Amino acid sequence: QVQLVESGGGLVQAGGSLRVSCVASGRTFSSYTMGWFRQAPGKEREFVGRISPSGSSTNYADSVKGRFTISRDNAKNTVYLQMNSLKPEDTAVYYCAARTTMATTFENGYWGQGTQVTVSS
Repeated sequence: QVQLVESGGGLVQAGGSLRVSCVASGRTFSSYTMGWFRQAPGKEREFVGRISPSGSSTNYADSVKGRFTISRDNAKNTVYLQMNSLKPEDTAVYYCAARTTMATTFENGYWGQGTQVTVSS
């Protein structure tokens, strides 16, 4: 069982930066692929990016590529989402998720409660 708690959301002006964090419980954090997702009001949840268990591999949605960076610190059971050059359309609740390497999707994995990010124009 893994519990995920996000933090660091808030209000930021367009063009600004924000880093959100996700702390995981349990001793097996380093074995999980971690992902970030977001959901804007009235829209479906969308994939933002993922990072491999070791942190050596990442991939991102086209909408955030070049602006967002995912990293992790396995010693601290924490995954980060650094968001730069923020746009109003990045406004959403951001969720972290964990899945085992055997799983192909995050749907049946573990999810945090989300943190709100609001970008003002």
